[in-house]
Amino acid sequence: MHPLDHPVWHALQSGWSALAQGGDQAMRLDPRYGPFAATAEGNGAALHALVPQDGELWLVGRDAEIAPSPALHVARTALLAQMVAPRPAPASGPAPDWHPLGEEDAVAMQELALLTRPGPFRQLTHRLGRFIGVREGGQLVAMAGERMRMPGYTEVSGVCTHPDWRGRGLAGTLMRIVMQAMLERGETPFLHAYAAHDKTIALYRTLGFEVRAELPMIVITHPPTA
Repeated sequence: MHPLDHPVWHALQSGWSALAQGGDQAMRLDPRYGPFAATAEGNGAALHALVPQDGELWLVGRDAEIAPSPALHVARTALLAQMVAPRPAPASGPAPDWHPLGEEDAVAMQELALLTRPGPFRQLTHRLGRFIGVREGGQLVAMAGERMRMPGYTEVSGVCTHPDWRGRGLAGTLMRIVMQAMLERGETPFLHAYAAHDKTIALYRTLGFEVRAELPMIVITHPPTA
């Protein structure tokens, strides 16, 4: 099996191993970093103990096709386009004045992610990899970074731009910078986008991404209380 066919499991076994919780049959990422979980062999029952009492787990790929325990609730489903960029398109035009983002930027990063919703962004998501951003007047207006990591592949994630600053190419430029760093480390950039978001996928194609596969995704929780 190609590692990107089961990306969360392979990330938990490699780049995320220090943050993995669970056992041989099912594992999750430390919830402070993100809601992702996966199973070794499609054992949906093994996920039950991993669902946070007041939280959720996101399952991608074959794990999203298994029948979860009857004691769990499927809160959401979606189809993702998994895209890879073995040869990113070259940048055009000057790059904005960008900066690495760190602990001192954590609150601003969460605020921007909450406003724009690029995907799950938790208390410590900013520690999953390198993030960079653009500030204007002291305000963080755009960022991009890294999430899943496994041998040979790193996911581009956390890409977002404040609504007042869209249309200026900031997200694409930051993505190219993040991708170039991956290539220099010998890694292939990949990402996940909602398959129904045609405009987003078209934008990513201009950066050199191509759809590799379509993967189902589900969000599971404990059943809602009456």
